[in-house]
Amino acid sequence: MIPEKKRATYEEFLKISQEKRAEFIDGSIYLLASPSFEHQMTISKLNLEFMRYFEGKECIPVISPFDVIFEDEKTGDIHVVQPDIVVICNKKFITEKGYKGVPKLIVEVLSPSSASIDYIKKMQLYSYFGVCEYWIVNPRNKSVQVFVLENGVYIEYAALSQKGIVKSAVFENLEFDIENVFNF
Repeated sequence: MIPEKKRATYEEFLKISQEKRAEFIDGSIYLLASPSFEHQMTISKLNLEFMRYFEGKECIPVISPFDVIFEDEKTGDIHVVQPDIVVICNKKFITEKGYKGVPKLIVEVLSPSSASIDYIKKMQLYSYFGVCEYWIVNPRNKSVQVFVLENGVYIEYAALSQKGIVKSAVFENLEFDIENVFNF
C-alpha cells in the first residue's frame, strides 16, 4: 500500500515561502530551484518582446519572482504560483503580496526540474481558473508552444521550433520571431 501524501496548509506554505521561493498547488509545496543562465536569458528576451508590445496598452507583463494567487470560491482552496511571465489586464487585483486574479496570458520557461509540473499541474490549474492563453517555452530545444483555452481545456494553437513567428491568439498583433528570443 502506498502511503498517502500529507497535504500542506496554506499557513505552512506562507512560513516556508518567507525564506525560500516556492509555489503552492493543490496542497503541495514546490520549492523553486535557482534558474540557469539560459532560462533567465530566455525570460529576459521574451520580456523585451512583451514590453514592446504592451507599452501604452492596458495590460502589463510582469516577470518572476511575482506571486499569482488563485482562490477557488467553491472550495476555499488557495494556490500560489510564480510564472516566469504573467500578463495582467486588471491592475486593481495587484496587491503587496502579488496578483489575486486570473491573468490573460501566462508564460512558463521550462527547466529540467519543473517540466512535468508546468505541463501537468500548472496546465490543469491555469485551465481550471480560466487563463485564456498559456505558453510553454523550452530554451533547450528552442521551441514555443502556445495553448488556448477552449471549453475549459487547452488546445495547442501553435508549436514552433528553432524558427518562425510566434503569435498570440488572444492579443492581436502580438507576434515576434522566436530566433530573437533564443539568440544570446
